[in-house]
Amino acid sequence: MVLYGVAALAVCMLTGTLVGEYLGEALGVDANVGGVGFAMIMLVFVTHWLRQKGKFPEASEQGVLFWSAMYIPIVIAMASTQNVYKAVTGGPMALLAGLLALVAGFALVPAVARIGGPGEPLPEPDEAEAATETATQKQGA
Repeated sequence: MVLYGVAALAVCMLTGTLVGEYLGEALGVDANVGGVGFAMIMLVFVTHWLRQKGKFPEASEQGVLFWSAMYIPIVIAMASTQNVYKAVTGGPMALLAGLLALVAGFALVPAVARIGGPGEPLPEPDEAEAATETATQKQGA
């Protein structure tokens, strides 16, 4: 069953890569444009749809979780490294655009932090453990 989760991830990754390659060709860029992003969005929708249909058991979900913990961050790190390399060799305009995006992101942190109301503080560890045990007992009953 874990294999089905890994297979779902593989199909989404291959499909996303193809979409990214075709989008790159359509835009006239010699690169994969957003393939990993398309794959991850597809994986979210596919797993959600399969859960709704009752065809994505817990064991299959463990296959996706395993690779998401290992493979996906590695792919994202590799893609970001390539983007930094392209930006550094691309000239001052690429560096300026990256720096402006960074400054804008830092400037928007306070605005984003004000969205929503104040949250509840996290429970003490003892309370959390008691709540987990109670929930586990309820599921077993």
